Amino acid sequence: MNGAELKQVLQSGGRVFGTMISVARNPKWIPFMDGVGLDYVVIDTEHNSRSRGELGDFLGVFNTTGVVPIVRIPIPDSHYVTMALDAGAQGVLAPYCETVEQVKNVVAAAKLRPLKGEAAMQVVNGGSIASEETRRYLDDRNRNNIAIIGVESVVAVEKLEEFLSVPGIDGIFVGPNDMSIQLGVPDMYDEEVYKATVKKVIDISEAHGVPVLVHHQTPELSRYWISQGARFILHGTDRRALVEGFKADFGQLREHAGSA
Repeated sequence: MNGAELKQVLQSGGRVFGTMISVARNPKWIPFMDGVGLDYVVIDTEHNSRSRGELGDFLGVFNTTGVVPIVRIPIPDSHYVTMALDAGAQGVLAPYCETVEQVKNVVAAAKLRPLKGEAAMQVVNGGSIASEETRRYLDDRNRNNIAIIGVESVVAVEKLEEFLSVPGIDGIFVGPNDMSIQLGVPDMYDEEVYKATVKKVIDISEAHGVPVLVHHQTPELSRYWISQGARFILHGTDRRALVEGFKADFGQLREHAGSA
């Protein structure tokens, strides 16, 4: 699968499945990710100290697999968008967006690269483009690029309709930790105020034809949000998979050894 194919699945009402790469730094194990059930990964550079060179190595190897690499950039800024795409990302997740201007800058950088500045903003705002040849060139060059907007605060939820008026958004990301803290129920994901807020994000986004990612760590929570309409499924992290895999295996081995 590539970015264009992933978008096609979502635009047709389907679901895609992915995880967050939060701690891994060596790309040698990436080929083993192919065939385990992943359509995409989000490589974190917001909360991870991965260098630009390391990111480029990661993306180079991921692009030899059938798993679509998306980068969570540090802040919603066009410079970081183009830096990730230039390194080989097929999409970006822009965290903690709170203004329409931030959303427009992210979408313009992702969908109109290498067009910049006033010319790019003119197109995003519905204005003209230099020529139809230029439009075809930009559409073809950016056909795999995915633009995901982070809605992680009460302010962002209130502005969601405005955000979704910007053409070119491929997904809305909800960060449960940030959102629950904002709502006064930190990491209390069974609280009604949290559930109602995230469900509101899903319903508004789906009304605009835009799927939602709700990043949770347990299968139970991820299943719940699938049942509530999440289609851009982002589940777990590499760190959690390693820890839980070892805990399960060695828990069974210790139990067996104790009863032998």
